[in-house]
Amino acid sequence: MTTRSLTIIQINDTHGYLEPHPELVWTEAGPSYPQMGGFAHIAAMVSNIREERADGVLLLDNGDTFHGTYPAVTSKGLALVPIVNALRVDAMTAHWEFAWGPEHFISLTQQLNHPMLALNCYAVATGERPFAGSLLVERAGIKVGVIGLAATIIDKSMPPHFSRGYRFTSGIDELPDEIAALKGRGVEVVVLLSHQGFPQDVAIAQSVEGLDVIVSGHTHNRLEEPVEVGTTLIIQSGCHGSYIGRLDLDVDDTGITDWQHRLIPVTPSIQPDLAMAGLIETVMAPLRATLDVVVGQTALAMHRGTTLDAPMDDVLLAAIADAAGTGIALSNGWRYGAPIRPGPVLENDLWNIIPTNPPVSTVELTGAEIHSIIEDSLESTFSADPFGQMGGYLKRFRGLTVLGKLENPKGTRVVAIYDEDGPLRMDHRYTVAFVTAQGVPDKFGQLRRDLDIKAIDALRRYVSRGVPKVIPNAGRFLAV
Repeated sequence: MTTRSLTIIQINDTHGYLEPHPELVWTEAGPSYPQMGGFAHIAAMVSNIREERADGVLLLDNGDTFHGTYPAVTSKGLALVPIVNALRVDAMTAHWEFAWGPEHFISLTQQLNHPMLALNCYAVATGERPFAGSLLVERAGIKVGVIGLAATIIDKSMPPHFSRGYRFTSGIDELPDEIAALKGRGVEVVVLLSHQGFPQDVAIAQSVEGLDVIVSGHTHNRLEEPVEVGTTLIIQSGCHGSYIGRLDLDVDDTGITDWQHRLIPVTPSIQPDLAMAGLIETVMAPLRATLDVVVGQTALAMHRGTTLDAPMDDVLLAAIADAAGTGIALSNGWRYGAPIRPGPVLENDLWNIIPTNPPVSTVELTGAEIHSIIEDSLESTFSADPFGQMGGYLKRFRGLTVLGKLENPKGTRVVAIYDEDGPLRMDHRYTVAFVTAQGVPDKFGQLRRDLDIKAIDALRRYVSRGVPKVIPNAGRFLAV
């Protein structure tokens, strides 16, 4: 039997980071923040692999590509289209791409040179799929079927306008028929391109037969080695374009016979692709006068790389609480946002913290409602059912100390909550600052209102006074 070789390259969760930036890398001494990423460096790496492997390369993008930075958000993703097209991606799927509504995203995909795959996305009115469910391609004589699953949470925990008129499933029920149809067309290797998240993809691999590879996204895992679930290989390659994944497969008539994997850091030592650098400069040059302005200083290294709390969100919450004049503040536990090193803080850094720039809002919540909000967030973060994990990290909070047991069942994880005056009173009303409905869902509270200040302005004002190394009154979850 003749053995042929297929190379899968993964980019995932780049979140609009066109240029090199600090990235959080854990070492034995703690966090470090090397300069990493940049599409010009990624393009050069992809080009080198294509030269090495001739026609045996498949480049897949898991989505969260067109949202997350100032140029991405202010152009509603459109500024990135020429850049992504220049990479010559074979297929992608999506999540934050729906931030401006399904109609806008569908229009954006029509400008792409590659297909958008989402087997699990349906129009509510007609039941039809707006995107193809799968793609059959041939590489190095190997017929490869690629199936796409968009994030299942788009219509469940994201703002309602993301999914208006559309619904999303987990894809588990649809996958067997799609796999069978591809194999009926002679497909030898079946690849699932997923934005469900690593825990969900493990569950899919355990439930669905016939998947050879899952190219996983959404949860920003850096997998040094593929996770093997039965005969399925799962890879995921971090976030912000700081790493790419490379999976080399040997294939004969019986299927995959051998594999090698590398999680490859995107470092400044890589010579950038000049054509891609030119495309990026076209986008960035008009913005530099705005984004390169120094707005303050920080003694604190800010990042979002930890699950229960993070220094970047301590600063965001301090800023919105200061703007609103409240002791308590809440925000979503977003995962994206490149770190900010101690030293000067640029306008660009503020947009990386919260690129949607929502208004600072206030709401009156009872102690019981705050308790419920934290319980709901604990379940959406740590649910024993992978498909119950609906958010990013634990909701961020300021002015509260929460004692809890993560191992407890749903609804029983919070042991006690304290504010600066002592135990939270369940029937008392507290004025709380927040940003976005992901911070405080609409079903909670009274007297909800938006203030005449947006999150970036609040951050700019706070940072202009200097960020201390220790943020006072930062909220903490303490496992007991």
